[in-house]
Order: sequence, then structure tokens, then C-alpha cells
Amino acid sequence: MRDWQLSRTFASRSGKVSWEALGDPSAPPVVLLHGTPFSSYVWRAVARSLAQRFHVFVWDMPGYGSSEKHEGQDVSLAAQGRIFRDLLDHWDLTEPLVVAHDFGGAVALRAHLLHDARYRRLALVDPVALAPWGSPFFRLVGDHSEVFAQLPPALHRALVQEYIASASHPGLHPTTSDRLVAPWLGEQGQPAFYRQITQADQRFTDEIQDRYGEIALPVLVCWGEEDTWIPVARGRELASSIPGATLRLIPGAGHLVQEDAPAELTTAVLDFLAVDG
Repeated sequence: MRDWQLSRTFASRSGKVSWEALGDPSAPPVVLLHGTPFSSYVWRAVARSLAQRFHVFVWDMPGYGSSEKHEGQDVSLAAQGRIFRDLLDHWDLTEPLVVAHDFGGAVALRAHLLHDARYRRLALVDPVALAPWGSPFFRLVGDHSEVFAQLPPALHRALVQEYIASASHPGLHPTTSDRLVAPWLGEQGQPAFYRQITQADQRFTDEIQDRYGEIALPVLVCWGEEDTWIPVARGRELASSIPGATLRLIPGAGHLVQEDAPAELTTAVLDFLAVDG
């Protein structure tokens, strides 16, 4: 899994986006969206499994992973929703299957409700979708990002490492932890980490939360039962707010379900995506 690379690029309105496609181009398309502070790397196992039956698209949002990071960059949920809509046009996907985790859930929902992105089916995995959200740590960093951005590199690395580790219930393999932390290090990565937290404003989900009842497509809500970032009660609330949505809980998994229970999550997603395909 160390060879996970995104070899293609798209010039978005917020900078270069790295992306990749796996599987048979003639198969039904599936797009995977990551959350924060992650990247497409968290989807590697699920993506490779889905690629046996689907044409799978993965991407790193601007400001994340291997995509461009720069000062003054707009990496807000508003920008990411518009960019995702642009990417669907770039890929010539008119009605793909979509699987979205964490902030990626908000991105997919905004693109659908505000920018007319059409999906065949939508699977939301521990998404950021309902107020209130943002941990005490998240709010603290957001309020004092300029101070945190000046931390010595070693302290910054330790902070990011502990923060990412808290998303997993059983704990992350050291190699996986290093790979998830790496994009946030160095002269570009460290300020980018605090930039994305500073721009994470709840108003971007407030704008769409009252419209979830308008969603008229099959929706699966997956949730790690041990999620300490967003409690499972939010999953139940979200599923009840979307007409016909199905809730599926993943035992033993925290917020980072792709790492904690990749086989169980893949099974749940496959069961849902393959219903009419």
C-alpha cells in the first residue's frame, strides 16, 4: 500500500488537484471523497476492492494530500463543493455513484444541493453534516491558528500525529500514521494544516442542513460505532432527516472507518452500490 500515488492533475479554481482512476473505464463510475485532515490515501484498500467491479475515481482536495498548497488558498467547504462539481464535469460523469467521508460528505452534499451535481447513489461515511461540529481542539486551533502555525516542526508533528491517531478506535499502524501525517509537514504542509482548520466554518453545513429532506436518491449512512469525533447519534439523526436513507453501523470502528474496518466498510458500500448495477 506504500505505492499509493495520484498521477493525474486538474487545474481547479483553488490550485492543482491530484487525482487517479482505477478499474475498467467501461464499468459504472464511483467517486470517493476524503475528509480532513486526511487524503485519498485512506481510501486505498476500499478503492482497490471497488475497482474490481467499478471505475473508481479518487482525488486529493486542494490543500490536502498531494494536491497544491499555498498561502491565501481557498480550501473552505464552499470552494471544495464547487471544485467537486467542476471535477465531475472534467471527468464527464453525469450521474456517478458517490462515497464520501467526513468533510467529503459536506462537499458532496453541497455539490448536490447547491450546484446541481447529480448522483446515482450516495454513501455517507461518518460525514460532517449536522450542527454543531468541531471538537474543542479544532475550535482552539481555529481561534489561534497563527500561534499554532509557528510551532517548532517537531512539536507540530507530534500534535498532528496525536490528532490523527484519535480518529482511530483500535489505533493506526505506524506506517499508516506516518503517511497521513506527512502532507502536513514542512514549509508548505504546516501552514496548510492550520489553514484548513481556520476555514472550517459551520455555516457551510448550516446552509444546507434544512434541505436534506429534498434529497431524492438512494442514500446510505455508515457510521463507526466507536466514533469519538462525531458520535453515532448524529448518524441516526442524519439518516432520519434524509427520506428513505439506510443507516449501517460498523462495530469496533472509530471515525476513520476505512482504517479501522476496511473489509466491513467495503462490504457495506458494495452491498449498497451494487443494488441496481
